[in-house]
Amino acid sequence: MVIHPGRPSLETAPSRLISRRIALGSVLGLAPTVWAPAARASERVRSVAGIIDCEGWGARPPAEDVVVLASPPRRIVVHHTATRNLEDFSLGRALALARAVQNLHMDTRGWIDTGQHFTVSRGAYVTEGRHRSLAELNEGLRQVRSAHCVGQNDVAVGIETEGTYTGVEPPPQQFEALAELCAYVCGRYGLDPAEIRGHRDFNDTACPGDRLYALLPRLRDEVAARLR
Repeated sequence: MVIHPGRPSLETAPSRLISRRIALGSVLGLAPTVWAPAARASERVRSVAGIIDCEGWGARPPAEDVVVLASPPRRIVVHHTATRNLEDFSLGRALALARAVQNLHMDTRGWIDTGQHFTVSRGAYVTEGRHRSLAELNEGLRQVRSAHCVGQNDVAVGIETEGTYTGVEPPPQQFEALAELCAYVCGRYGLDPAEIRGHRDFNDTACPGDRLYALLPRLRDEVAARLR
C-alpha cells in the first residue's frame, strides 16, 4: 500500500492512509497467457538483473527530478497492490500494471512518479517503479527517495506485489520472484534478511494482507539461504 511521504514537492498531501482498493484489474483486463520468466521478454523490453527498467515498460518522465539519497537503505518493506488477483500472468499484464500504477500515483495522488521502487507481478515479472531505483540498486551505495510508507521513504526499499493477499497466498512463481528480488536487494546493499518487513509494521494498514504477511518469516529464511 503506497502512501504519502509528507515532503514539500508535488507529493505533498495530508499524512493519512489512502485506500488503494482500486479497480485496476477491470481497467487492465488482458487475455491470460502462459507464464514465462522475464528473460524471455521481447527484445524491446530492457531488463537488468531480471528487472524491467522504466524505459522497458514505457514510463512517463517524473514530474520533478527524483531525489537520490546519500546513504543506502536499512531494510525492505513489502506491500501488496490491493488489486484483483487476476489469472493473467503475461508480460503484457506486468507492463500495463506498471503504467497504470504510475498514472494513478501521478495523476490522482499528485506524486512526482511511481511511489514504490519495484513491483512483482503475479506472473513473476519484476518492474522498476520510481526512476533511478534500479541504477542505484545496481551500484549498491545509495537509494532513491520514495513514497511507499510513511516514516520509511528515506530508509527502506519498497516492493509491491500485485494482488490482494488478505485471504489467499500469492502464486508460487510470484513468491519465488519476490524472494529472488529481495535477495538481490539484500546482497547489493548488505542488508540482513531479518530487515524484510511488512507495511503494517510501520503504518496503520492491513497491507500486505494477512496471508502474505504470514509468509514473511519464510521469505526471510529463503532470502538468507540464497545469500549463503
